[in-house]
Amino acid sequence: MADREAPENHVVGYAEILLDACATGRRLTRTELAARRTQGERAAEAGLPLRGLIREHLAAAQEVQPQLPSGATGSLLAVVEQAVDAFAEGYERAQRLAIRQDEAARREFIDDLLYGRSDLGRLAERAERFGLRLSQAHAVAVAEGPEPYGDGYPVARRIESAVLARFGNRHLLLATKDGRLICVAPGDQPEVLTYFAEQAYAVTNGGRIAIGRAHSGAGGVVHSYEEAINALDLAERMELDGPVLHAADLLVYPVLTRDRQAMADLVESMLGPLTRARGGAGPLLDTLIAYFDSGCVATEAARRLSLSVRALTYRLERIHTLTRADPADPAHRYALQTAVIGARLLGWPDQATAK
Repeated sequence: MADREAPENHVVGYAEILLDACATGRRLTRTELAARRTQGERAAEAGLPLRGLIREHLAAAQEVQPQLPSGATGSLLAVVEQAVDAFAEGYERAQRLAIRQDEAARREFIDDLLYGRSDLGRLAERAERFGLRLSQAHAVAVAEGPEPYGDGYPVARRIESAVLARFGNRHLLLATKDGRLICVAPGDQPEVLTYFAEQAYAVTNGGRIAIGRAHSGAGGVVHSYEEAINALDLAERMELDGPVLHAADLLVYPVLTRDRQAMADLVESMLGPLTRARGGAGPLLDTLIAYFDSGCVATEAARRLSLSVRALTYRLERIHTLTRADPADPAHRYALQTAVIGARLLGWPDQATAK
């Protein structure tokens, strides 16, 4: 950081400009205005408050006033306005540049953090600047809504303001990535991500939020972020209920699809015969999904499908006939339900038809 300069250093030569301009009744020259802008930029780079600097300019103008020739006082205000305006313009320009540079550095850091593309030691050093201590365990929450969100969007600003107002500086990071809202928080503070999820759900008009598990180190942030992203993708494919998903509650699904070929074989073996039904496998697969999701309660499954219980029972009998597996029989239920989960994960039968 540049050494801080005294405010009076930025008004050096200013009194002489005022005296000369007021004595002749002229406006400030381009060179003089450029010099004031440069001084404004230097003051901003030194971190000096603009209010104090303007007070220095006004005080210098008051000291100059008694030295002006008779009749020249009237032009002093116009010349001061020009000089102060040019100084403030340079100050604001330097601030905007600093903000853009800081935003670019922050965006680069977030990309490196979430994709694990940087040297871990260097990444940990950069993280301190943005309030994170990567030596600790962290968990990541990812929220998505009906529209993509970017830095500076009202939705993103409102959530960030609410979280920071509630928890202050707890070594957390809020950002946007690929149109989603991201919150990185220490792993031992789950209340932060819970509150973030509540705010995101309210502000995004019913969006969906996924929370990854806590993991240690810089690589742990990437791992937790990927868990949250995968949970959102899984929720869409499986049509999971609930606005907030915890990756820890969904670990069974990655296990089931770890061997995709074995799962595909099970789906085809168990459910393949449903494709011979009139209307295809879709309606019967939907019946199995509703039946298993309702805890194998026929009346609830029928309600979900807007069918009569008799119609639902007929469909279950048809499934039994085609697959030789009875959904109501505990001996067959596990394999059949696992195949149904696999079908939803693999997009069967649509994906199979597409191939």
